[in-house]
Amino acid sequence: MLETAGSVLHVRNNKLMVKKVLKIIFIISLIFSVFTGCRSAATSAEEYFSIGMAYFELGRYDEAERWLNRARSADRTMTASQYNLGRLAFERQRYSEAAGHFEDILNRDPNNVLALRAAAYTRIRTGDIDIADRHYSRLLTLVPESADDGYNHALVLYAMERYGDAEKVLERYPLSLQDKQENLLLYARSQKAQNKIEAINSYTSWLNTNNDVRVRFEYAEVLEHHELYARALEEYRKTLSETPSSSSNPKRSDIHFALARVLLVADSASNEGITELQRAVNDGFDDISAVEDLFNNTRVSAANRDLIRNILADMLHQAQ
Repeated sequence: MLETAGSVLHVRNNKLMVKKVLKIIFIISLIFSVFTGCRSAATSAEEYFSIGMAYFELGRYDEAERWLNRARSADRTMTASQYNLGRLAFERQRYSEAAGHFEDILNRDPNNVLALRAAAYTRIRTGDIDIADRHYSRLLTLVPESADDGYNHALVLYAMERYGDAEKVLERYPLSLQDKQENLLLYARSQKAQNKIEAINSYTSWLNTNNDVRVRFEYAEVLEHHELYARALEEYRKTLSETPSSSSNPKRSDIHFALARVLLVADSASNEGITELQRAVNDGFDDISAVEDLFNNTRVSAANRDLIRNILADMLHQAQ
């Protein structure tokens, strides 16, 4: 069996090597043709472009860039050369340069869908989300049926804290909300950010087929916000049971504090909330303002507030 697998791998490697050799022969023949034959400027541009793309496919980006620049110089209208120069720059993580290539194409051809899509995505990488938003808005007027571009636009809107707009964009693609889990999760998070009760159903749908402690923690927070305390406690406890001590998102101390917060509000006569609060502090919870908010919550019993005051005093002493 091992010999068979090794033979298959050897054959595959040989095929890749043959393809690479053929590609190199192709490049050599094209270069020979360029420098020995009589060619028009348009023909030379096409050949330069072919050489550049062949080098691109081989991962030899310096040579690819040189030949694509020749193609663009020989024929300024050759948009494909500049587009692929943008791709080259993107592959090398030169994102501002890549965006410049794509947007230069758009200056000449504002409806170029490929350049719009590439420019929008590249502007996410440069951190220019306002520009990315403009590109995606334009793109989706040209190809409104593109669910993938819609998702990327929603990501940009979410990053801009335009949660309602992100939700509306995602709602244009109901099939994607059913079929693509990343779309559904972004939809749930957009609703959560708006404190919408509909987020409960969206998170429930996501968790029916996925399991992630960070998402479950978010779900519990939504339940707590809408005062569904029994369900929130259930989800917080499940999150705690599945979260390793090494986790940083969420931290176990944060989960203990969330449990304490719900218990102290929902069952003010019990000391269980104080126990969870002390566990949170012992595990490293150090958000003094959050504990102060809990102390000032009038729904917490007077007896428990006295105990919180003692814990808060210890935290302030430790912080000094």
